[in-house]
Parts: sequence; structure tokens; C-alpha cells
Amino acid sequence: MVSPVTKTLVIAEKPSVGRDIAAALPGAFKKEEGWLESDDTVITWAVGHLVELVNPEEYDPKFKRWRMDDLPIVPEVFRLQPRDSKASKQLGVIRKLLKRGDVERVVNACDAGREGELIFAYTYENTGGGKPVQRLWLNSMTKTAITNAFGHLRPGEELKPLEEAARSRSEADWLVGMNATRAATIRLRRAFDGAVSLGRVQTPTLAMLVRRELEIQGFTPEPYWLVEASFAADGERVYAGRYLGGKRLPKQEAADAIVAACTGRPGEITKLEKSEERALPELLYDLTALQRHANTLYGFSARRTLGAAQKLYEDKKLLTYPRTSSRYLSSDLIEDIRPTAALVGANREYARGAEYVVSLRDLPLARVVNDAKVTDHHAIIPTRSEQRLEKLSDDELKIYDLVARRFLAVFHPEAVFERTRVETTVATHVFRTSGRVLVEAGWKAVYGEEPRDPNAPEDDEGGDQFLPKLEQGEDVETRRVEALAKMTQPPRRYTEASLLAGMETAGKDIEDERLREAMKDSGIGTPATRASIIERLIQVGYVERDGRALVATPKGVQVIGLLGDHALTSPELTGGWEHRLAEIEAGKDSRGAFMRDIVEFTEATVAELDKLKEVTIERANLGPCPICGRDVIENRKGYSCWTKDDPGCGFVIWKVKAGKTLPPSIVRELMENRHTAEQVRGFRGRSGRSFNAKLKLLQNEEGRWRVDFDEEWATGAPPPEKAAEEDVEPAEAATVAE
Repeated sequence: MVSPVTKTLVIAEKPSVGRDIAAALPGAFKKEEGWLESDDTVITWAVGHLVELVNPEEYDPKFKRWRMDDLPIVPEVFRLQPRDSKASKQLGVIRKLLKRGDVERVVNACDAGREGELIFAYTYENTGGGKPVQRLWLNSMTKTAITNAFGHLRPGEELKPLEEAARSRSEADWLVGMNATRAATIRLRRAFDGAVSLGRVQTPTLAMLVRRELEIQGFTPEPYWLVEASFAADGERVYAGRYLGGKRLPKQEAADAIVAACTGRPGEITKLEKSEERALPELLYDLTALQRHANTLYGFSARRTLGAAQKLYEDKKLLTYPRTSSRYLSSDLIEDIRPTAALVGANREYARGAEYVVSLRDLPLARVVNDAKVTDHHAIIPTRSEQRLEKLSDDELKIYDLVARRFLAVFHPEAVFERTRVETTVATHVFRTSGRVLVEAGWKAVYGEEPRDPNAPEDDEGGDQFLPKLEQGEDVETRRVEALAKMTQPPRRYTEASLLAGMETAGKDIEDERLREAMKDSGIGTPATRASIIERLIQVGYVERDGRALVATPKGVQVIGLLGDHALTSPELTGGWEHRLAEIEAGKDSRGAFMRDIVEFTEATVAELDKLKEVTIERANLGPCPICGRDVIENRKGYSCWTKDDPGCGFVIWKVKAGKTLPPSIVRELMENRHTAEQVRGFRGRSGRSFNAKLKLLQNEEGRWRVDFDEEWATGAPPPEKAAEEDVEPAEAATVAE
């Protein structure tokens, strides 16, 4: 009697991954509705998250009403439901395949990480499961990587700690976010339009932005002066220097006195020192480092960078798994380094750097390979496959270029600079000059010159110069001396690059690469979730984009102000939770203990938010209405002269215009002048990209007031070449919904 053929059911995270797996496995696959099938393998897929935790009203209909007496809501057992009808249909496919008699075992082929584990666990639970599971652990989508991974399947039980961490994260976010949002909304419903969204990760991130905004608002600029001089040695060897290397003088009189004492007086080079400086290549990229660099260089949002990197991983097969928190490679990848470099070098722009790596007798692996620092995934590098770039989009090409150059550069030697420090004395006053010359390019040769950060602050010391050959003891001519009037500057607003850095280190301002690495396990959120958190803050109206800067709105500032020092606003607390989740993954902490602490924290949070019922929000008074003279007062949705008890004349300016909340200062200007003198920053087009525009206040024939854009492109005239930031089209900006 012939034994029946048994089959393996492979569950991937996305249809594209399922197709890639089918292409890598032996045998011919037939396409069915929702799955692929060969003689011995069935491949199906989720489409991201098919299943989600149910809403509170699914546990009890009374929770449809938001009442303080019902909080906190803590389910004894968390229940799941399909996300929508499409998800329900695909779940039906998976359920049917799992019940087939010829399916003997299941392979979890979802993304190798916490979220991938959660997607599989929830899907498997919802569809009945019941069959033994093995884990496919993929770091790359090439055919070779897939084949090798199937040759090293891991028992599903081995990944149980990862699943427990994933479930804990999901349930903790539900408990804290849902209960805190309901409590805050109930107590503040008279103050804000819509729900007051709070969360385990989004609230401490917002707090970082708000605290920076308050520092900026409370900053008082103070004047100071610098003294700068231009010198010339014989033979037109010209250079500049600043008094005591950029010493800030608090009084103009002191600066003017130095200028007067030095003007027309000869100088002497009284000190000239040369030293060698060495710069190591940067570590390989993890997702956060890649997002930060792309934001600094190109203004990419974190979401935009992740989207491009994900396509390069899934669709183009050019990069390894991007949602990683490691900047190191595991030792099993050592044999792939030279072949990968050779494949990258097949493209002309990388040929020189790749040739150097391939030619090395011994690769410098000490800073690159570290098994202890690779948990779920190694750093982002090019794949060991043909690197065809001709069909990449502009975004994909930029992200690929960053990763490819970083991969080649990390195996190059240090860059060596010669630092020259010069002191020039004029009438007892010392001017200092610094110059730096690249002597040995090392890893810098992979890059050429990188764009300078356009947001870099001005350097009071005058920066590095390319200096002519100078000698100590030389006499020089003092050609120019002048006092430079300056003002102290407030702290800089967060960009996505600096906010991601702050989230990674739980709000601590750490630039040192080694210290940043040490803080990673205590950061806010994970590399995979930080982009979505930033977008969420913008979506709920707490934050606006102003060019590359992220600005806390008045609503965001008020919410954090009302929370005060509550632990929910603490980056350190949330970072501690992320650390504990990592400990659960490693088997060093328990899911039960973590969830008990989360429930206690939720109970305490609800009790604290309940106290907000005594709080009153101070509303802005913008002065007399330009029509009837009554006071125009801020309310939840706008600024108007009418109240519940006094209908006024109907004058109103709504708060939100094209995704931007208009602050009182702009509204006052519109009331007084009917237009703004300067462009207002931070409007959003339909694509989500920001643009700037002047505003005007209009009244229609029915007497209703509205704010419109005061730009030529808003009236149907030919659009200017560049009316908007980040390539947003003027027509798009003009038609955006309020």
C-alpha cells in the first residue's frame, strides 16, 4: 500500500514573500486563490496583520459608552478578531489549508523578528493551529538565502520567548493606550475637539518635543560680539583668524576696542602646531541610523526611508532585512563579504571601493563582526546577488547608495588628517586659526565629498580652513579687523534625525557612537515602530512638520502640560519597558511579571488622569472682533466671538487649515490685516509633504468667513517653479481639504 503524500504548509507575511519562496524551492507551483501549491509544499500568506485585539465593547456592550467608572478595562484573556473583510477572507483560506489531512507540518515564514512572530502567532491562534510548527529565519530574500534558511529550520518552541515578548508588547500597548486615551478624553472632552490620544510610546515621544518647544518659547536671546581678522603673509598667503578662537564678548565696546587696537597694526605668527588626527569609518547601518542619515542628507521622513529600504529588501532583493537594531554582522556572514563587495563593485560608482575590499588579504573584522550584538537580525548590507540598479526609483537609489558605500567603507582603513593650529598676535591680542587637511583618504575615498548638513549651526571659532604653508615667527599684514554682532540662539527644534536619536537613547542627548550602542536596549519604541509613532503624532494633531523641523502644536503642548510629571511622559520609563521586552525575548524576564506591572501602571494612570476633572484650560483671548467688537475667544475648533450664551455676529476662524493648526499669533494678524505678511510654514498636501503659503481672510456673499491661501497658484494662475517644499505640487497644495 502506498503511503499518502504529506505536505508542508508555509505561512509567509506577504504575498510577495510567498512568491519568492516558491521560486526558490524545488518543484512547480500551481497558483490557487490565496495560496500556491506543489507536490510537497503549500505556500500561503498573511497580508501584514490579519488579526487584531478586539475593542472593549466586544468584551461588554456597556463599554461602547466612555465612562470613568468602567476604567480601567483589563480583559482576563485577550481576544482576537479579523482586521477587516479582506483579512477575514484570507484567514478562511489559511484555516482551510490547516485542516487539510495531507498537511502534516507548518513553517512560520513571517518576518524574522518580534512583529513577524506576533503576526504568525495571532494568525495561527485565530485559524485553529494545532499542527507542529518550525521557524524559517530569513535575513535576506535572495534565492540562496531562502534555500539555506530552509536547510536550517528551527523548532517553533525555540522562538517561544520571542512570541511572549511580542504578545506582551501588543497587550501592553492596548491596556495603556486604550485606558489612558479614554480617561483623558472623558476628563478633557470640554477642552479638546476629539479624543486625547495617549500611548506607551507616543506620549513620551511627544513630551520630548514639547519640552524642547517650551525651551525655545522661553528662550531670551542675548547679544554678543566676535572679532575676526584677515591676515596675509608674504606671497599672498592669506588666512583668517578669530580673537581667542571665537571668544564671545558681551559688550560691543570691548569688541570695538580690540578692532581699534589691531587695525593697521602688523601681526606675528607666535604659535604654529601640527598634529595628526584619525577618523574610523562609521559602523554599518541599523534602521534608525539609516533613517537619521537619510533625513539629514535628503530630508527624508523616517517612514519614507523605511518604505524605500523595505522595497529594496522585498521587491528588488538588493538589501538585507531593514527593520534591524544591530550595526554588526554575525560570523557566519564572513565568507559572504568579498563576494558581496564584488557584486556591488560591478556598478561603476562603487568599483574602486569594492576592488580594495576584494583585494584585502585579511579583512578588518574586529569592529564589524560581533555575534553577541546580533540578535534577530544583522546590520543592513547589500545582498549576495546581482546588484542591478537601473530600475530603482530615486528614493531607492539614494537609500541603496548610503548602504552600499557604508558597507564598503567599513572595511577601509582610517582617514588621516593633518591638523594645523595657528596663533597670530597683533598688539598683544591673540587670534586663533584652525585648518585640517586630508592626508590619507582611507574610508573617505569611498565617498568623495558628502553634502554638508544644511542645518549645521554656525561655528564661532570660524571653522576649518584650507591653510597656506605658514611658519612660526613669520610677520604678517593685518588686512582687515571687524566686530561681528551676534545673538545667542535657542535650542534647535528636533528634526526626524535628532528625534530618532533621542528615542533610541531614551531622551538622552548622546552623540558618542559607543555610548549610543550601549543605550539601545533602553530606547523608546523599536527601529520598526519609531517611524509610525512620529506619523501618529502628526496625524492626531500634536505635532506639525515645519520644513525638516518637528514642532509641537498648542494642543500637544497643552496635553503634556496637563499630564505634568506623570510617568507616562517619561522616556526612561518607556525605555525600561522596552528593555524588559528584550529581556523576555532572551528568557531573562517573564511575560507574567511584566504584564502584572503593566496592569498596575494602567490602574495608577487612570487614577491620576481622573484628577483632571478639576482642571480648566485657559483659552486665548484675541481681542475685539473686527465686525462686532465682542472678544474673540479660542474654543475647541476655532476662534470666534460667539459662545454658548452669546451668539455674537458669526465671525469665526477655524483652527485647522491644510493639516496645520493656526496659532493665535497668525489669527491675530488675519483679524487685523486680513492677510499675513509672510508665508506661514507647515501646511500639508494630500501626499503628506509640507509647503508654505501666505494666508488671507475672506467673507463670502452669505456672510461666512474663511481662510484661504494668498498665493497666485491658489487662484488658478500658472504655478511658480517652486511654491512648496519637498517637491509638493502647488495645485496639490491649493486643493488640500481643511
